[in-house]
Amino acid sequence: MLSIVQTISLIGLLGNLVEVQTDISNGLPNFEIVGMPDISVKESKERIKAAIKNSNVKLTSQKILINLAPSDTKKEGSSYDLPIAVGILIAFGVIPQEKTEKTAFIGELALDGKINKVTGVLPMCIEAKKWGIKTMYVPKQNEKEANIAEGINIVAVENLKDVIEILSGKNQFLSTYKNTENMLINNKIQENDLDFADVKGQEDVKRALEIAAAGGHNCLLVGNPGSGKTMIAKRIPTILPDLSFEEALEITKLHSIAGTLKSENGIIVQRPFRTPHHTISAISMTGGGRIPKPGEISLAHYGVLYLDELPEFKRETLEVLRGPLEDRKVTISRVWASLTYPCNFMLIASMNPCPCGFYGSKIRTCSCEPRAIQRYLARISGPLMDRIDIQIHVKPVEYRKLEKNSKRETSKQIRERVNYARKIQQKRYKQYNILCNSDLTPKLLEKYCQLGLDSKKLLEKAFKSLQLSARAYTRILKVARTIADLDGKEKIEVAHIAEAIQYRMNQ
Repeated sequence: MLSIVQTISLIGLLGNLVEVQTDISNGLPNFEIVGMPDISVKESKERIKAAIKNSNVKLTSQKILINLAPSDTKKEGSSYDLPIAVGILIAFGVIPQEKTEKTAFIGELALDGKINKVTGVLPMCIEAKKWGIKTMYVPKQNEKEANIAEGINIVAVENLKDVIEILSGKNQFLSTYKNTENMLINNKIQENDLDFADVKGQEDVKRALEIAAAGGHNCLLVGNPGSGKTMIAKRIPTILPDLSFEEALEITKLHSIAGTLKSENGIIVQRPFRTPHHTISAISMTGGGRIPKPGEISLAHYGVLYLDELPEFKRETLEVLRGPLEDRKVTISRVWASLTYPCNFMLIASMNPCPCGFYGSKIRTCSCEPRAIQRYLARISGPLMDRIDIQIHVKPVEYRKLEKNSKRETSKQIRERVNYARKIQQKRYKQYNILCNSDLTPKLLEKYCQLGLDSKKLLEKAFKSLQLSARAYTRILKVARTIADLDGKEKIEVAHIAEAIQYRMNQ
């Protein structure tokens, strides 16, 4: 007997419909899987046989042939276990074929029949709807994640026995369907121990980071050890703008594929804040591996990638950031496929001014030779530095400011201004499909960053005296546009240009 069961395979963020065709025939007992399966799919044979046996189903010894169609695409992962098992049970007459029309199955089987969690369930469910699938059977641990997908019924099951009983009509199971707009319960940052009110002094640094958050700009913090660079950077998530449902959906899809999405969290409601160690490789940063997965830059999508001690990172790891910082996407090429993942992130980095860290300090004398300082700073290339919009020097906090217990602005107050500026930008760029000022194209720069005569003269003077590149010129305009938005001004004024220029003077 022949049976056909459907499932979804992922290539990056895109999904393909896969038919699991099962043929049972007389002959020597054998179990074969064809259709370009990888090792993990081939190994599923023993898991599936044990899972069926331990679900109290006895099958006769016959020849079983499984074909995963289309046969010209590689099949990887353990999510094929459940659809293969269901296909076998239909072919043996345990489950009626008509019960699986417009239905897809995904899940990994344990030897006792339990259905284990798999990665990529959310994008699979979203892609399944595009292929006309009405119902998806998913592992119970993936239930919250799967329910984010709109317009598709989700049946979350714990073991193979439950699947058999539901499809054979022995057990009634109501599929779960939710309004996904209501799943993003609260976009506001949850209360935690981190707050900008904890930071004493450093008002100019707070201002720079407020601008960075409001416009999605990259920022570099340069300062002596103990000046508070890391402390301030860790509080950046508390002032980031609220997350929209569309942004949360994209972030969740990437984390689902990477396997970093927790079972208890159906959807990610806070912007990511990724802090990889400086020993990270270029592949881990951009993504890749035998089965290409999203790297740190994609996991930081719509959030922050924080690189502490920037010069300590390998040069090749830093250089791979240049393209993604401009294109907002990264393409991973392998022999069998070329995958593209989005990576629209804010780069926040911190570093010391020299190897010993005390160059320019009024407290301690720098012990580094000029050549050593040059080598240290040369670890960061000019093209990469050019892509950092805001470069600010973090000065040591004076004792009187540490001792002073005056009331300081909270993260909530700063975030309100950031949200105000972001709403202006979202309204302004709604028809252009961009989110913030850092995404402005050259044409949109000409339209929305027009300058008066005085502003042009100031920018021209800075361009010549600071020997700025054309890229640095556009970055100044973008930052000035954000400063104007925070100020509630429609046009960019001289003061906005002057403040934007000073953030390029620390390089």
